[in-house]
Amino acid sequence: MPTTPHIEKHFTASATVRDIVIGMSDGLTVPFALAAGLSAVATSAVVVTAGLAEIAAGSIAMGLGGYLAARSDAEHYVSERHREESEIINKTEAEIQESVEIFREYGLTAKESKPLVAELQKRPKAWVDFMMRFELGLEEPDPKRALTSALTIALSYVAGGLIPLSPYFFTPKTGDGLWISIGITLLALLVFGYVKGRFSGAKPFRSAIQTMLIGGLAAAAAFLIARLIG
Repeated sequence: MPTTPHIEKHFTASATVRDIVIGMSDGLTVPFALAAGLSAVATSAVVVTAGLAEIAAGSIAMGLGGYLAARSDAEHYVSERHREESEIINKTEAEIQESVEIFREYGLTAKESKPLVAELQKRPKAWVDFMMRFELGLEEPDPKRALTSALTIALSYVAGGLIPLSPYFFTPKTGDGLWISIGITLLALLVFGYVKGRFSGAKPFRSAIQTMLIGGLAAAAAFLIARLIG
């Protein structure tokens, strides 16, 4: 009797996708709010100048943050690995018991677990890998991750930031630029939120609406504050 092959679909968001989401989400929201706020009291030229300065500063700050976070993850992994390597030599019995407990969490008895641990003892590197993954929940990071993360976040921030700022390049009247910026940015936030939802496994339409509302509220708050102060 023919059977339909079972195909499992699991989403695993790559680190690059996460970096793009981080950069784009802030890039769309922060310059949008800044441009909207300045539109209440400044000319298009001022909005463009301030917006470009913010995009430059924001992309550098976000990229540096991504670089430092990735470097911290790599250093933490190396430190923990050295500790595990030392413990399987100097605290062997304690590590054996910890390994048995890990297997017991998956339903194996102590009797069933001990032969498996004994085999791991014959392979010290594999044993350390096992403890890093199942005791500490750590995966070995890509050595190039820090620089790649920094560049991806920074460029995504720039790409996102230019969307709300672009209308002011072509409209001498700030009010006209504001309305065009609102339209294209809300649309971009909607599309970005939908795509982010698809990649993250969340409900795409809910993610789209939430992302658009957050960006819109931030811009509205900045505009109102600038109007009140100005």
